[in-house]
Amino acid sequence: MVGRAAYIAVDWGTTNRRAYAMASDGTVIETLRDDRGVLSIARDAYPAEISALRARFGAEPVIAVGMVGSSRGWCEAPYVDAPATLERLVESCREAAPDVRIVPGVALRDGRRPDVMRGEEIQILGAIHAGTAPATALFCQPGTHNKWVETVDGAITNFTTVMTGELFALLRSHGILAGMLDGPVADGAAFRRGLRRGIASGNLAATLFEVRAGLLLDRLEPAEAAAYASGVLIGADVATRDDLSRRPVHLLGGGTLSDLYAVAVTEMGGTPVIVPDGATTAGIHALWSLNA
Repeated sequence: MVGRAAYIAVDWGTTNRRAYAMASDGTVIETLRDDRGVLSIARDAYPAEISALRARFGAEPVIAVGMVGSSRGWCEAPYVDAPATLERLVESCREAAPDVRIVPGVALRDGRRPDVMRGEEIQILGAIHAGTAPATALFCQPGTHNKWVETVDGAITNFTTVMTGELFALLRSHGILAGMLDGPVADGAAFRRGLRRGIASGNLAATLFEVRAGLLLDRLEPAEAAAYASGVLIGADVATRDDLSRRPVHLLGGGTLSDLYAVAVTEMGGTPVIVPDGATTAGIHALWSLNA
């Protein structure tokens, strides 16, 4: 048990969970990472999960973000409409149990297309609050569902969700390319060829079939296929943005995928900026401070 914690912060995703014992000044005292995402927890089992976290970190208030507040989670916290700020998120927190608050996500309801996010908003607003990203900026959050997010004066004003990572995972496990994409994905000649092909192509479905054709006709090495296909998908993603050369792109999340998107942004004439780790806990601490 950690006796110095002022509260417990939980980033509760679909498949994974990260919980933090937080000091009153925002310092992370202890971290727990596990696979106890919302898909693995029955709705009536959440009180026991909270009890287990408190047994480990101390009997402190809990503030949770992410998919725990979705219709598939514990207690639905309705979306806040964009433009969304930390202050608006605090005002709309849902109390799931005594001293347990769930932070809502953000929605685009008006305009030509709908979109939603849960959890990503905390990372973005946390980076701004921590001073590791400007208040008016373009963000990219690579992942299963990549998000392009625009902020103005510290408010999330617009965003687009792209299923790039999920499409790659599905191609690897189902359909005609399954079994052909088992190789590693990393920056290199194959990835960059795919990247340029994805940027130039106006037909993603046809370009993806070229992976199979290239293998059958000995124009693509089997060990290169996964990196090439990943490049095609990421290239098609960045090609939808016409603003990458006009302002820096702030990349959140870290890891290999962020590095690959940095290469893609550069290929499009843009300037990638890697945001340091800690944005999520900075955002949660800002929320806690506003409501302390």
